Amino acid sequence: MVNLSVNINKIATLRNARGGSLPNLVQFAKDCENYGAQGITIHPRPDERHITTKDTYELAPVVTTEFNIEGYPDERYMKLIQDLKPAQATLVPDPPGVLTSDNGWDIESNKDFLSTIILALKKLGVRSSIFVNADIQSIYLASEVKTDAIEFYTGPYADAFHVDKEKAVKPYVDAAELANKLGLRINAGHDLNLENLNFFKTRVKHLSEVSIGHAIVTDALYLGIKKTITAYKACLI
Repeated sequence: MVNLSVNINKIATLRNARGGSLPNLVQFAKDCENYGAQGITIHPRPDERHITTKDTYELAPVVTTEFNIEGYPDERYMKLIQDLKPAQATLVPDPPGVLTSDNGWDIESNKDFLSTIILALKKLGVRSSIFVNADIQSIYLASEVKTDAIEFYTGPYADAFHVDKEKAVKPYVDAAELANKLGLRINAGHDLNLENLNFFKTRVKHLSEVSIGHAIVTDALYLGIKKTITAYKACLI
C-alpha cells in the first residue's frame, strides 16, 4: 500500500481567515492520524498565510506518523529543519509569494545549491526529497545531487487526465522506473484526487507516498475527514 500524507495547509488557511484557533490545527493533525493517515505534511511559507512558524513547532512533538515539512530551502526553512528534525524535508523551488507549487526544480541550474542542502539534511539525519517534473533528465540529475527521494509534480497529469489518461501518466511511469533503478524513493503530489489517484497509483510502480491537501479538505466538506481519509486510502491499496 502507498502511504497517504495529509497536507493540512488549508486547515490553517481556514483558521487564519477568522483568527483564533478554530479549527484547531494540532487536533486536526491528530485526528487525521487517528483516522489512518500515515503522515502529516505542512508547507510553512515565509508570509505565514497558512502554516505559521508557531504551528510548525507545535506540530513537531505531536505528529506520531511521518512528519514532512515542505519549503524552499532558505535560511528560515533550514532553521526549522535543524530544530525539529522531521522525518522528511521536501524541497520545492517556490519563490516568495507563489500561490502554490507549479513546477519541479530546474536541477541543472541549481545543482550545487541542492547538493549542499541535501548534504546538510543528511548530516541532520533527515530524509531529503526534491520536487521534480516527470522527465528522464530530471531523474538522472536528482540522483546526481544525491537526494534520498523525489516527489513528482503531478499537476500536468491531473490537467490531462480527462483528455487521455494513458498519455497523461506515461511520463511518470517511465520516470518512476528509472528512479527506482537509481535507488530513489518515489513520492508524488499536486492535484491528485479521488478521481485520478487510483489510476496513477496503479500505473506508476514503486510509489512510496502521496501528499494531498486541497482535494482532501474539499472532499471533507461533504464527506467528513474520517470518511475522506478512508476513501483516499482505498485508492492506494
